[in-house]
Amino acid sequence: MPHKKLLFVLPAILLLYLATSVIAEPTDLYFIDAHSQADSEDVLQRVIPLMDQAGVRRTILSARQKLTSGDITNFAEQHPDRITASVRTKGRDYEENTNGYYRMLESDMSSEKFGAISELLMYHAQKGKKAPEVVVYPDDNRVQTTLALAKKKEWPLVVHIEFASLAEDNKIKYMEQLEAMLTQNPGQPFVMIHMGQLRPVDVQRLIESHQNIYFMTSHTNPVAINKSNQPWAPMFEGDVLAPKWRELVTLYRNRFILAFDNVWSDQWGSFYLQEAEYWHKAFMALPQDVSRAIAHENAERLWHISK
Repeated sequence: MPHKKLLFVLPAILLLYLATSVIAEPTDLYFIDAHSQADSEDVLQRVIPLMDQAGVRRTILSARQKLTSGDITNFAEQHPDRITASVRTKGRDYEENTNGYYRMLESDMSSEKFGAISELLMYHAQKGKKAPEVVVYPDDNRVQTTLALAKKKEWPLVVHIEFASLAEDNKIKYMEQLEAMLTQNPGQPFVMIHMGQLRPVDVQRLIESHQNIYFMTSHTNPVAINKSNQPWAPMFEGDVLAPKWRELVTLYRNRFILAFDNVWSDQWGSFYLQEAEYWHKAFMALPQDVSRAIAHENAERLWHISK
């Protein structure tokens, strides 16, 4: 298979590339957090100060729990150069496939106040009492309706499938339907949040097979992984990216997007700053063009964000 051949020659290609590349200086870099959420007014009050401390120039932000989409658009209007409002998708109406979901979606997607749409839960394992299991296959009407509206807006569709949490037969079914959706919509960007909980070899295969798939780095750093019992995709080895991930992001720098996906109050504080510090260290160890692509350029291109 082609990807196996590439894995054989990849380290040599990478060494040659690194030898002729410039490592980024800290002052050259800024972050765009391409996906995070806020669950209360208290959290909203912390977002901009924390972004300033972490070197995050812009956050694509959606509402959760106590907050409404209106709260997020009002916040974005107060900080138009820092916040992009993202259409909310999560909630009981989505989980139960009620008419309320479609009414909310149509209303928000017709507004000019939003610049993105939040992650669409397809498989989400239960997370204690905070978040239930969600099982929605890619061919479901909820997914297809949301996809059609995202295409009209020319926004990426952020896909949430936790592959490592799935039983083997469901994993195969989800992968087959995901790849069918990618093939049927070749001009539409699809972004796998949390790296899809996939291994480097699986990420590489999808990238080589589909020109329209991208991967978000949320929940892949040691801060997030060490405080969770979920099978996320650990990208780090010490303070820098593990060799296999470093090879992939270097060769496919235009397919990876920085995101934190912080939601709860306890994540909007020192947790957030520690995550950002890991990414700063990781980017300082990568070639400048790779760091810039992942840290902000790919998000600017895909979500049409002005520099």
